[in-house]
Amino acid sequence: MLKRLALITAAGWMLASSPVAAQNSAADFPNKPVKIVVTQPAGGGVDTATRIFGEGLQQTLGQPFVIENRGGAGGNIAAEAVFLAPPDGYTLMTSPPAPITTNSLLYKKLNFDPAAFAPVAVMTKFPNVLLVRQDFPATTAQEFVAYAKANPGKLNYASQGVGTTSHLTAELFTSLTGSKMTHVPYRGTAPALNDLVASHVDFIFMELSAAVKLHEGGKARILAVAMDKRLDMLKDIPTMIEAGVPGFISDTWNAISAPPKTPAPIIAKLNQAVNQIIKAPEARKRFADLNLIAVGGSPEDMRKLVAEENARWGDVIRKAGIQPE
Repeated sequence: MLKRLALITAAGWMLASSPVAAQNSAADFPNKPVKIVVTQPAGGGVDTATRIFGEGLQQTLGQPFVIENRGGAGGNIAAEAVFLAPPDGYTLMTSPPAPITTNSLLYKKLNFDPAAFAPVAVMTKFPNVLLVRQDFPATTAQEFVAYAKANPGKLNYASQGVGTTSHLTAELFTSLTGSKMTHVPYRGTAPALNDLVASHVDFIFMELSAAVKLHEGGKARILAVAMDKRLDMLKDIPTMIEAGVPGFISDTWNAISAPPKTPAPIIAKLNQAVNQIIKAPEARKRFADLNLIAVGGSPEDMRKLVAEENARWGDVIRKAGIQPE
């Protein structure tokens, strides 16, 4: 009797883990609220994008998508929680690149494997800009580069945390210009910008969407954009390349990931919903108002981008001699 019960149990488990069961699970998904864990505190670019997509997913899939901000440790705290969550689609993660790309190079020990997350879709991308405190002595990008070279060790720059794009972009700048400066990492965008406005730090390389409001409000100044050409909305602001730093290009992006081994049909359903949201006129207007570029695409597109970013920023980490914490 016990042997027969064990066989029935094993057969049931095999059926539940079969492709047919996964298809049935996807057809019923979601039938309860879904949690989206954001790897940074409220107020930054990834949080803003998550809230737009969270609303859209709720409307598209008919269940609440509850957002939980869990910042700290370069996104590792949130990433570990999602990594260990059941792979059923009911716990997702939104993040900038670091937790799913370069954190494996920046931390001696991670309780998760960045490469094992299941990619869902890239939400948005945006150019980075050089944002300085309002009373910074340099008033142009060229003056900033000259000032940084002439004052080794005197400047300090903020970042959203160790290994974030803002940190690595500054390291790219020091590598290309031969300058030296002090890194001041924060736990997310909002505290970093608060200290910049208060003149506690000198500058930050920051995504346009978060920087432009401070620039327009006179609380900080954008001196350059980290692109290969000027932005239409900031035609008077030069690129860092124009300011005399050849090859200086930096943009960033944020994406939705799921725990490892989340069934492909559930990933496909989420991905389809994300792409549907991007096409909606209301969402497109919100992205434009926030200077965000909606991306979307397939899970494989996201997987390819992750690999490319690992290679690009991995080189910066190694050249800068950044040691794992």
